Amino acid sequence: MRVKLPMRVLIMIVVTATCLWGARLSWSATTDEKASMAQKPSPSAMRLSQDDAVALFLRQNFDLLITKFGIEYAKGQQITARLFPNPILSVGTLGAFGQGQTLTRSGQVYPQIQQLFEMAGKRGYRMESASFGARSAEANFEDAIRQLTFTVKDAYYRVQLAQRRLALAEENRDRFSRILDVNTIRFKKGYIAEVDLIRIRLQVVDFQSQIIQAIQDGNAARADLRVLLGISPSVELLLTTELDYHPIQPDIVALRQVALDTRPDIRMKRLLQSQRTVDLRLAKAYRIPDVTAGAGIALQGPQGPDNQQQLGFSLGVPLPLFNRNQGGIAQAEVSIQAADADLQKTIVQVENQVEIAYRNLLESRRLVETYRGGVLEDARLTLTIVEKAYERGGATILDLLDAARTSRTIQQNYIETLFNYQHNLFLLENAVGREIAS
Repeated sequence: MRVKLPMRVLIMIVVTATCLWGARLSWSATTDEKASMAQKPSPSAMRLSQDDAVALFLRQNFDLLITKFGIEYAKGQQITARLFPNPILSVGTLGAFGQGQTLTRSGQVYPQIQQLFEMAGKRGYRMESASFGARSAEANFEDAIRQLTFTVKDAYYRVQLAQRRLALAEENRDRFSRILDVNTIRFKKGYIAEVDLIRIRLQVVDFQSQIIQAIQDGNAARADLRVLLGISPSVELLLTTELDYHPIQPDIVALRQVALDTRPDIRMKRLLQSQRTVDLRLAKAYRIPDVTAGAGIALQGPQGPDNQQQLGFSLGVPLPLFNRNQGGIAQAEVSIQAADADLQKTIVQVENQVEIAYRNLLESRRLVETYRGGVLEDARLTLTIVEKAYERGGATILDLLDAARTSRTIQQNYIETLFNYQHNLFLLENAVGREIAS
């Protein structure tokens, strides 16, 4: 027996079932999502000092690994330079045809082996040139370490710079948030004008904007540092070496000499200069022709000549009538001149880099010491005094905002100056080619 339900009841049943089914799916999805979140591992954290960052960079920086392959490539060229030319096996045939004669009965087979002998020390020059090339590749790798290490240190302290900016902005935001809370109550009681409350509120918003900007700068600096260190973005970096002031007294005369004696790029250019000199000797050696010597045996058929066992010897020497490697010699001479000019250019650049970095370091050190000599504390103390005076009614809101602006500017400038001092110290180390002890 079939029961016919009213249309209203059917609609209610469908709606109720749909709601229950949707709730079940929602609950299931929520449960699955919570389970997935519970199973998802939290991002790992890595504590890094400056020395840890440099050590990690030396192990797994991609650009450094790519540069290191150049050493293996140069070693491969050394192997090639040591090899002798391969001997040549040739086979010649000669036979008579007609009147029943065939190649197997009246022909001759003449296998021969030929060997090229290089004269005038060409192989030795090639080996010497390849040796200079390998040493030059090693110096190029050391120079890549020098330049990229500076980049790592600079990126490390850019993260710390963003952290200091963030801490300053948060400190100012918290200070003015408290002032805003107090003055909101004072405004409701009619003690201050609405325009003063608006000015404080705008100042809080300005500090919040500075916080967001510092966070973004910190994220960008951390991303650059992760790329240099080959670290996944899921790893949180906790930098332990603070951006601080460590005064140094560098000896510019000694630093200039150290740079000229030990910088890898200068050593690389000197090695290239020596390699070009050897290449010129090799080019001149190609004026002397190489000798090709060969030996073979003639194998003849039963109807060949009477002397069926014949030995043959050959000696081949090119006649240097036209090509005496004039072009190669001219190119090698020009290469030496270019290498000499490139070396002198690099030396001048290094001397100027050391001089500029040294002078910039002295100026930034003088400015840091000026801030640390009392200016920084004076700015903080002035803001505190004006804030207390404002609370007692002895200063206007404009006086407070002006003191806050001055204090913020002085502290931000000090942080920037401190970073510039550290940056210039790294530039001087990079110009010299080694660390400078404090």
